[in-house]
Amino acid sequence: MLIRLCQHSFHIYDLLIFSGALTLIVYILLPHRFALRYDYIDRKHMEESLLAETTTNVSRTQLSADDCSYKEVIDGSSFVYDAFHREKIHRGEEIRLGGEYQPEECRARYSTAVIVPYRDRQEQLAAFLSYMHNYLRQQLIHYRIFVVEQSDRKPFNRAMLFNIGAKIAASYGYPCLILHDVDLMPLNSGQIYACSALPRHMSSALDSWRFHLPYRTLFGGVVAISTAQFNMINGMSNLYHGWGGEDDDFYERLKVVGVEICRFDPAYSEYTMLKHKHEIPNENRLSLLRSASLRIHKDGLNSLEYKELERRMHSLFTHILVET
Repeated sequence: MLIRLCQHSFHIYDLLIFSGALTLIVYILLPHRFALRYDYIDRKHMEESLLAETTTNVSRTQLSADDCSYKEVIDGSSFVYDAFHREKIHRGEEIRLGGEYQPEECRARYSTAVIVPYRDRQEQLAAFLSYMHNYLRQQLIHYRIFVVEQSDRKPFNRAMLFNIGAKIAASYGYPCLILHDVDLMPLNSGQIYACSALPRHMSSALDSWRFHLPYRTLFGGVVAISTAQFNMINGMSNLYHGWGGEDDDFYERLKVVGVEICRFDPAYSEYTMLKHKHEIPNENRLSLLRSASLRIHKDGLNSLEYKELERRMHSLFTHILVET
């Protein structure tokens, strides 16, 4: 019996040694897949990294107002994903038709278009709109929420919907785009929804990843990028039908033009993911990724083809219904 126990112990020991060696090999070969530590902009430098740009109607209508101050918003960041902010919209009369808001007591320094690709997520969309309007109005920014809905039953094309939303937001004069999944909610009030000098990965501390970043080149979920930078890289690829690959393709485009990404302090970048059914995977995503850098100038905003079926101004969002 003792001999068997000893043999069993040696067997477990061998497995542990093998497992540790395998982990070390993977780490050496794929170091980018481990990002427990990564560079970020700390709290005291966050505001100075933001791009102070607004639509023309903000600067024209509030010429006599003082600029809003964002120091208190950042320094006073707190957990706000509670029942009070989630369950209903407070002071809904402040929100303009189309889901637009700007503070009246001061002149906003940032104008942001929040673009949400959507299909068949009605419960999540309702939760998103209630919470985000309560959340964003605390930040004293000028914003508008655009929901771009894919009407057809083709595989969901998230990147194409972002392109459509970016094109329409630009026509309204928005200098900053927040590309936002409908199932992600920011937890802390100090994550300013404005663009920074470098494109910013906002949801780098997600609860489903135990608030760690899975790999350093991840650039999806919630992303802030200026309209000018989005145009410079020809937007996102239109070829990713189904789940997966489009965010990595997006990152490759930025690499091609030599643009780095940034993140804020992890304490400001915490998000929660709502439960949802997973989309059908894109079987071609790996082969598409291999040619990502070659397609930047011919696949994107300049090759975008879609049919806009309806544009409606709802009380909480601008609804763009499209056929891809």
